[in-house]
Parts: sequence; C-alpha cells; structure tokens
Amino acid sequence: MKSCSPGDGPPKAIATPCVQVCVVDAGAGLCLGCKRTLPEIARWSRLSDAERAAIMADLPGRKTPF
Repeated sequence: MKSCSPGDGPPKAIATPCVQVCVVDAGAGLCLGCKRTLPEIARWSRLSDAERAAIMADLPGRKTPF
C-alpha cells in the first residue's frame, strides 16, 4: 500500500478539451464541442498524458460539418 507524504498533494487535474457541448454528429462521428470521437471520450481518463496530448494536438485539424 502506498503511503502519502505531505509533498504528494492532491491528484493532478486531467487536461481535457471538453467545452460542455456534448452533441455527437453521427455522420462525422465527432463531438461538435470538443471534436473527439466517442471511444476517445470514453477512454479519456484512462489515457496517459502523452496519449491525451497527441489527441489534443490532432483536434484542430478535425472538421465537423457545422
């Protein structure tokens, strides 16, 4: 069992592109708010920082029809 030391502090927040607009375009398969796919959204909290950073770097190039 891991012991906590005073320097550990609270857990680090997980970076997310979520903007609280959760509507998925069925044709594009992307959330209209954050442009992630449903599988990416579902796995987000289990991805490594590097995996999340790679997806976030890809998001600006994703196009939705709106």
